[in-house]
Amino acid sequence: MRIMRRPALAAARPRRFQPVARGSWLMLGGAFAAFALSVGVMQSYTVYLIVFVQSFGWSRAETSLPYSVSQLVMGATSPLVGALVDRLGPRRLVLLGGGLMTLGLAAAAATSALWHVTLSYGVVTTLGANCLGLVVFVPLLSRRFVRQRGTAIAIVQSANGIGRAAAMPVAAFAISLIGWRASYLAQGALVAALALPLAGFFRGAERPAAAPAGEAAAPPPAAAAAGWTLGEAVGTPHFWLLFAVYLFTGLGSFIVSLHQLAFAVGQGFDKFYAAEVLGIGAFLSTFGIILTGTASDYLGRELSAILAYGVSIAGIVCALFISGPQQGWLLWLHACLFGLTWGARGPAITAKTADLFPGPRLGTILGVITLGSGLGAAGGSWAAGFIFDLSGSYRIAFLLSIAFYVCGVAAFWALRRPPVRRAPAAR
Repeated sequence: MRIMRRPALAAARPRRFQPVARGSWLMLGGAFAAFALSVGVMQSYTVYLIVFVQSFGWSRAETSLPYSVSQLVMGATSPLVGALVDRLGPRRLVLLGGGLMTLGLAAAAATSALWHVTLSYGVVTTLGANCLGLVVFVPLLSRRFVRQRGTAIAIVQSANGIGRAAAMPVAAFAISLIGWRASYLAQGALVAALALPLAGFFRGAERPAAAPAGEAAAPPPAAAAAGWTLGEAVGTPHFWLLFAVYLFTGLGSFIVSLHQLAFAVGQGFDKFYAAEVLGIGAFLSTFGIILTGTASDYLGRELSAILAYGVSIAGIVCALFISGPQQGWLLWLHACLFGLTWGARGPAITAKTADLFPGPRLGTILGVITLGSGLGAAGGSWAAGFIFDLSGSYRIAFLLSIAFYVCGVAAFWALRRPPVRRAPAAR
């Protein structure tokens, strides 16, 4: 008599959430801390913008130039950083980035001309910050959190909120206490002290993740095993749609974010009060990013991202109705709604990239697509200052932000179906 054996339940019904090795969680924590440090240093420029206008008499467009160059460099160097992390691993990239950020911040303390801060902050510090950014960590986390990819990416991207929330009030307080030059030196010393401990989180990152005790390692999906190359990805419309999503999102976000504090001060709000309000709003993005990233694993990448776009637009509409300091409640609404969803589209967009183009060259592919984000962020941050210099108001810039977000929604919605991989030509 033949005995039929029932297949194991785990094999018949693969669970959506698998246990993750302890080392992977440590790497996720290290990525969170490194990215928070990177964002905090870079976003503190929103405070230095006001200081430079007052100290050197530069126009808003001129003072926005270092930040615009920074975002352009961030995007332009992302393919290089993505290729380096595929070859060298995240630990060496964190050490390299910490050294460059320390050098750039020390040089920024000696600024006496616009080109000085453009080179020190816009180029050197930015290149270092990019080595502590998402292009470095997303490929690693995508491999180690396959079934929880959206959630893992959301957790590390939520560090954006921590960094931005601390950047404005801490920088404003430090500048009032010790001056802006000494404040730059203090930032450089902090980065130098933290770079080596942060790099220690990524020892063994190049090795495949070990399965937790009692668990068999899940076999890689067929698509991931084969892997996409950059050339194959570029040949799909999905690559260019993702590029457009990054571009329009960068334009819509940075045409507002860099000038939020300057806008509030121009409306009559006290600088320290406005920095606190905007800092609290930025902190909310920690929760918004995690919520959106987790929702993308359940509701789908497209729907979760579109919801985030809608909340951001509502926040910008609130800013359009602010006419004076008596409307503090509108400033709070603007800060909370725009802050809640700042970067909240990131997990869905980044996880979508990993969904569409999995494989060992994900870092390179993501780096090239991120060029769109750099171009958008650079154009948006400079355009807002230029528009203010021409019109004396940020109103047109904020209206453009809404239009760019709508374009981002349209491009992301077009990514619903996966790309079709071309079969190699027969010989």
